[in-house]
Amino acid sequence: MNRLRFALPLLLLPATDLLADSFERDDALKLPDVVISANRQVQARNDSSAANTVFTRDDIDRLQPSSVTDLLSRVPGVQVSQAGGRGSLASIYIRGTKSAQSLVLVDGQRIGNSTSGDSNLQHLNIQQIERVEVLRGSRSVIYGSDAIGGVIQIFTRRGSESGLQPRLHVGFGSNQTWERSLGLSGGDEKTRFNLDASLDDTAGINRTHTSYPSDRDHDAYRNQAISFSLSHALNDDIEAGVNVLDNRGKSEFDNPFGRFDTTTYQSFQQKPYSNFTVSSVSSYIDARINDVWKSRLEAGHSENREETLDKLSTERSVFNTYRNSLNWQNDLTLNEQNSLILGGDWYEDQVNSSAQLNEDSRWNRAAFIQHRFQAQSFSTELGLRRDDNQQFGGHNSWSGTFTLPLNPDNDLLLSYSEGFRAPTFNDLYYPDSYGKNSNPNLKPETSKSYEVQWRSQLSDTSRLEASLYRTDIQDAIVFASGGPQNVSSARINGFEAALKQELFGWQSSLGIALIDPRDRDTGRALARRARRTMSLDLDRQFDRFSVGASWQAVSSSYDDAANQQPLGGYGLFGLRGSWAVSHEVTLEMKLDNLLNKGYSRALYQYQGQQYGYREEGRALMFGVTWTPEL
Repeated sequence: MNRLRFALPLLLLPATDLLADSFERDDALKLPDVVISANRQVQARNDSSAANTVFTRDDIDRLQPSSVTDLLSRVPGVQVSQAGGRGSLASIYIRGTKSAQSLVLVDGQRIGNSTSGDSNLQHLNIQQIERVEVLRGSRSVIYGSDAIGGVIQIFTRRGSESGLQPRLHVGFGSNQTWERSLGLSGGDEKTRFNLDASLDDTAGINRTHTSYPSDRDHDAYRNQAISFSLSHALNDDIEAGVNVLDNRGKSEFDNPFGRFDTTTYQSFQQKPYSNFTVSSVSSYIDARINDVWKSRLEAGHSENREETLDKLSTERSVFNTYRNSLNWQNDLTLNEQNSLILGGDWYEDQVNSSAQLNEDSRWNRAAFIQHRFQAQSFSTELGLRRDDNQQFGGHNSWSGTFTLPLNPDNDLLLSYSEGFRAPTFNDLYYPDSYGKNSNPNLKPETSKSYEVQWRSQLSDTSRLEASLYRTDIQDAIVFASGGPQNVSSARINGFEAALKQELFGWQSSLGIALIDPRDRDTGRALARRARRTMSLDLDRQFDRFSVGASWQAVSSSYDDAANQQPLGGYGLFGLRGSWAVSHEVTLEMKLDNLLNKGYSRALYQYQGQQYGYREEGRALMFGVTWTPEL
């Protein structure tokens, strides 16, 4: 924390000119054509070197997704694998990389579980979210470890300066699903705030087809969440604020493997469930020091806690991870052509687990620099980061981008980036009597990525963004017969494209992705990565009525690294609509999986046979949103 003590007086220096707009970032969170996560600063989406997708609160309300993972499945190059409906464990694959190789942030804070590498995105309540940004491709220079595949950043709801704005949402649908949320936001020219509370629950579905009799019940899910944000402009050049998000609840699940007794070597039935908490707290000071220099200091704390119990036994396991972090970034505008980002990061992970790990904490500190040059005929971006990890020592990451404007409507970008990921605590230290669940000798994974992007404004109402990329991962961590090992290297080739267009009053958004993710040592496809995906959304506004449709198609894949357990492809079709009854009341309706398609995104084994986890079939949801004027 010494850096915080030295940095605060610098950040609080009096500003000499009234140059900064108050609440610049809060206002930007509501805009579709800017991105914040790429360089931790507000910039136009087209000026960012990262391939990116942005969902604003308006997009979320229009699309009516049931969860964050439902929203992410619309992003080209992003695949979601879940083990059975709402609240089930979700794995996110960005450009063919696994969950642990992509970084997830909430208001700038890492929320990933440092034991498993999962982020538990399935537990983040969609009503608490203002904005979601997805960066596809390595951003290790800015963020360090875990950002090999990309970055997902979630921003909590924000207030505005237009007085008090209450809101109430209630929804009811299939499988006894209820959604309830209540919020209040507001502010003035100096202060803004937002407070939200929500409660979702569902009776769920039976997640397994064939298993123990104890698994034949429906698996219920309950999520209660609160979020709070407060920002205050001390003057025209200095702003301070705090953001809080807390999601907690209970998730029932099936365990078709049963409980294995190491004494009798027998399996017994279970009715397991978990109590979970995913939370983050962040605070910041944002200051414009002078005409050239802007500085931002962020401090945060996040927790990812899970307690697993069984209704048929006294078994109990706990995996709680905690993270404290500090980031200081300085944005320097040297002249019209040159700008510089300088900063430092520090974070520390701690684990409290019922499994006795040999190590339960480690820290990482880093410094980074990125230079951007803007000429009339081209621009460049060059970055370097140095990480010092308590366990794995120093590591350098480089990145570079060359942007060539072909004409006012077309840009060509050539990029190179490096990344790395430190093994999780489970990879290194998870205890077991056979020594096959962990490996303390693991090395970090490293990656090199090459990318060509084309961005084209085809017309006033049509925009195309396409990327062709290759990612090579060395010392990839895979689970072999002797436990996790650095025995593999992976090669991922891919193409993705996003087309947004307005035609005859219809707004369309099409995303496609083609990937070839392979283990270079065996030539086999990486598990649970479909080679072809497509997502299409169509929406039309008719005065007070709006209608929309979604179509998602995913090709077949394999559930295992040996490519012996195929997962079938699937296509999902959904409808949605809303009616603004008045300025204060809106009615919503959506019908997911209209054709009642049966499909699985993960497999399980029972008595030597492979079965697919069930996903939710046709599901109807009604809702009403009330935003009274005060």
